[in-house]
Amino acid sequence: MRGTPPGVRTLRTYRREWLLKDVVAGIVLSTLLVPQGMAYAELAGLPPITGLYTSVLCLLAYAVAGPSRVLVLGPDSSLGPMIAATVLPLLAADGDSGRAVALASVLALMVGAITLLAGVARLGFVADLISRPTMIGYMNGLALTILIGQLPKLFGFSVDADGLVGEVEGFVRGVAEGATEPAALAVGGGCILVILLLQRWMPKVPAVLVMVVLAITVSVVLDLDEHGVKTIGRLPEGLPPFTLPHIGWTDLGPLFVGALGIALVSLADTISNASAFAARTGQEVRGNDEMIAIGTANMAAGLFQGFPVSTSGSRTAVAERAGAKTQLTGLVGAGLIVLMLVLLPGLFRDLPQPALAAVVITASLSLADLAGTQRLWRQRKAEFWLCIAAFLGVALLGVLPGIAVAVGLSILNVFRRAWWPYSTVLGRVPHLEGYHDVRSHPTARRLPGLVIFRFDAPLFFANAKSFREEVLRYAQAAPATRRVLIAAEPVTDVDTTAADVLEELDAALRERGVDLVFAELKDPVRRKVERYGLGRTFHAYRFYPTVEAAVEAFRTENGTDWAPAEPPADDGS
Repeated sequence: MRGTPPGVRTLRTYRREWLLKDVVAGIVLSTLLVPQGMAYAELAGLPPITGLYTSVLCLLAYAVAGPSRVLVLGPDSSLGPMIAATVLPLLAADGDSGRAVALASVLALMVGAITLLAGVARLGFVADLISRPTMIGYMNGLALTILIGQLPKLFGFSVDADGLVGEVEGFVRGVAEGATEPAALAVGGGCILVILLLQRWMPKVPAVLVMVVLAITVSVVLDLDEHGVKTIGRLPEGLPPFTLPHIGWTDLGPLFVGALGIALVSLADTISNASAFAARTGQEVRGNDEMIAIGTANMAAGLFQGFPVSTSGSRTAVAERAGAKTQLTGLVGAGLIVLMLVLLPGLFRDLPQPALAAVVITASLSLADLAGTQRLWRQRKAEFWLCIAAFLGVALLGVLPGIAVAVGLSILNVFRRAWWPYSTVLGRVPHLEGYHDVRSHPTARRLPGLVIFRFDAPLFFANAKSFREEVLRYAQAAPATRRVLIAAEPVTDVDTTAADVLEELDAALRERGVDLVFAELKDPVRRKVERYGLGRTFHAYRFYPTVEAAVEAFRTENGTDWAPAEPPADDGS
């Protein structure tokens, strides 16, 4: 029934044989949710407990509003640095944790409102504003930023610096001055090793859970807090109350800018993860419904001392491998976290801080896509350099400016392709149907006096003049040209500027005794040309339904036949 929350629809069709699988998957999932939730909260510059509050509320909200049966939401490593970059500059010098939580909660409410409105307005396409190459570059830069930011914690000291360069300098200076705590480094390095080895050789074993158990055991046995290794300490008991966060009016502007970037990354993440897992299970991806669900989850988190969330590919994969069938898995995971907060708040008291750094560092390694970067280098150099530019934007300018750089580069790349599209002359290739690019087929034959020109883009203000210059150049290069035939199937639009240029081009060609005709121009585009007033110049006889018809008409009028191939004109590309 339309209007019924997806969670309710799932409940109505729930099968009894799914129950055990969902419960088991929820138990397995909770072992990952707790350490990652706390680690990603610290990555965002917030108290670890807020990561658990956030996990509980977003899982509950998505179980009701989420259209996907297996997608898992929660604190995310890709959003942590963006949250920190938005919230930390607004804090006073003392870094009041209560104010940090309030700012992060308002940020979550803003992200929720943006994604809710976008979903209601059916703006799911905004997730496409970041192209794959720029997203790879952005994620590579984010991975490096996270890694460098966590190294001081891994080595047992802290660095007060802004930007990647400053953090690198601070880290190197701290190591050189002997600030390293050997016990902390040993614990953190060991935790990273455990996670990576288990993920590599025993992928079905919950690596993070094993690491956490071992780290707590070592901490208790060796009394690590007496050897300079900081631990989590006892978490606050109970659940967070419903809270309307209070902040200053001057904070709203910077928070809104950060919320836009976070919402964009969260949506791109969600759509890609939803598509990947839906393809495995045969479900249909409903992008706008996903946006509404993500918005609902963020709003719920923001009202209970939480921070912005996104989907997690790794946690979703864990739930899926454990047999999850529905969002009951997330409800079980959330319920277990609640039980821990109420009954066992001291369970993670002895967990070393470097262990959380290990969780974040290993997560950052999964964000980087070096293989994808290498593939771009092999396949398309232009997109490789876009990737590198996005990477440098994050590394040198920061996380939030980096996302602006990534979006800007993606848009500029689209504009560049439309501004300087591919164009060519077509000819007849022996034993091949149709007309083909003379660059790809040097043996293509041409009709003397006829230039068949193809322009692979809509005609608009930015590329109209280059279209005119190319047509004139080709018309001059071919001897005794009497007609230029535009193979216009790729021309999906003509704006008013391009229409004026077409009229100028036609006049310039007529002065040289050359006709300008079109083939395969789409009816909507042709109607626009007529509406612009060009019908008085471009009469109906100048439009042909197919290139073949236009060629045959020229041959009949001029009695010409196909000439042997000749080298294509140099178009300067």
